[in-house]
Amino acid sequence: MSRLTNGEAENSLQKQSDQIPHQGLNGRCGKGSDGTSSRPFYDENGGEKKARQQKEMTFQDMYNNQDLLDDDDDDSDWEPTQEHVEIKKWFCTNCTMVNLDDVIHCDICGEHKETGILRLGFFASPFSQDLGSSEVESDIKERHKDLGCPISTLNGSTAVGFDERMLLHSEVEMKSHPHPERPDRLRAITASLATAGIFPGRCYPIAAREITQEELQKVHSLEHIEAVELTSHILSSYFTPDTYANEHSARAARLAAGLCADLATAIFSGRVKNGFALVRPPGHHAGVRQAMGFCLHNNAAVAALAAQVAGAKKVLIVDWDVHHGNGTQEIFDQNKSVLYISLHRHEGGKFYPGTGAAHEVGTMGAEGYCVNIPWSRGGVGDNDYVFAFQHVVLPIASEFAPDLTIISAGFDAARGDPLGCCDVTPAGYAQMTQMLTALSGGKLLVILEGGYNLRSISTSATAVIKVLLGEDPACDLDVLPSKAGVQTVLEVLKIQLNFWPTLGPRYSDLQSQWGMYCLKNRKKQIKKRRPAVAPFWWKWGQKRLLYHVLNGRLHLKSKGR
Repeated sequence: MSRLTNGEAENSLQKQSDQIPHQGLNGRCGKGSDGTSSRPFYDENGGEKKARQQKEMTFQDMYNNQDLLDDDDDDSDWEPTQEHVEIKKWFCTNCTMVNLDDVIHCDICGEHKETGILRLGFFASPFSQDLGSSEVESDIKERHKDLGCPISTLNGSTAVGFDERMLLHSEVEMKSHPHPERPDRLRAITASLATAGIFPGRCYPIAAREITQEELQKVHSLEHIEAVELTSHILSSYFTPDTYANEHSARAARLAAGLCADLATAIFSGRVKNGFALVRPPGHHAGVRQAMGFCLHNNAAVAALAAQVAGAKKVLIVDWDVHHGNGTQEIFDQNKSVLYISLHRHEGGKFYPGTGAAHEVGTMGAEGYCVNIPWSRGGVGDNDYVFAFQHVVLPIASEFAPDLTIISAGFDAARGDPLGCCDVTPAGYAQMTQMLTALSGGKLLVILEGGYNLRSISTSATAVIKVLLGEDPACDLDVLPSKAGVQTVLEVLKIQLNFWPTLGPRYSDLQSQWGMYCLKNRKKQIKKRRPAVAPFWWKWGQKRLLYHVLNGRLHLKSKGR
């Protein structure tokens, strides 16, 4: 796949590249076995092709275990007269899942084959074809346009960072399935905001700037920075089988980091009220020395340190991406001036990237400044997240008293996401954002991380930005956490109260209420349980008596009556 316009550059890069074994996990790929390599590797057209395909099955394992087909394979059973039947298929624009050509709605998410989500955002109907009608577009914009005039004074405004050049970062050659971290993610969000009249309209645009090498070296090693820069000379390259780069990726990463740094500075200095960074590639998996998990530079870390250069003494980073931000944790692992709190699927280390257990609390005198809330299962929804915010995130964050709050806002825990498989709704994200506005005098920066269902990320991002603009969340959630959610929160509190003693009474109260939560969840499950219904053919057979009992048509009386 990889090609170079300069043969000498290819030879030079190949000498510097490591051939690293990789392990696919939950739709993403980890770093090398030595844990330090950040060098990209490059595909060749040689005899290693089949071996490489076996290593690059990460997405195939995730998406229905489809096998890679290679036209160059030697097949001794092939016959010249055999008729080749081609199965036509299409990939859903919304969720990237594969569908047969004879269906017009995605089997997974229900989106129409020719959806208008990239033109109108989530306001486009998922059930009908986009006809490109200007009358329909005008009608939708008029019906959904937000009330109120744009704010003229900058210090009372919400700033948005976006640059179209970040759309140029894309996978050059599609493998057996479209890459989930794709330019359409930003297109869907910006289309939704434009249709709603939010951006452009009610938000202030921040001019894009490429981050400098000096600024990046506060976060990353020089080796890592140079490795990312080298990709600008290559048509297509990979740091890991799932972390791609093309000739535009290095600039896109610099623009993303630059926008986040400038937004953090503007918010902390009071030039703007708060902000949202619509950026890609994402960043929270990028560590000091390695790019991985779709991430090249760590945007949240760059923003935090930029705020500190501007005068912020303490910065809070709340990471609600469904995957643990191992890169962010590594960067601030020994730093007491940055508190990192992450809520993520963990499942005992089986969910990508495998880090982020509750006992990972920081090192070298910074214990307690890393707080991990590791969910033990998938399907986690609003109630568990808000419950964790009430009992862990806000109590610790309030005591820390940050000067600036940053959200690593991945929306892959959203309902419908093909990688996260959780159940957080736009209302849930809005509620969590609202809760965080009470910190640091409302100085809040939201940075886009993951999220791969276009309808989910665009509705969720819009809900978050509306809160930044001052709107109250649509509804207050009735918080009844799951049994597994309460267990996770209790586990985290037990560990963190060693560093935050004020958590003690809260931990004791939750322990005493544990039985109540179990009882409530049991009653909830009983309510949802359907009554047993016998198959209708039992009505005429030997089981006809049991049929009438199960279907409520025969009431048995006890002997005492």
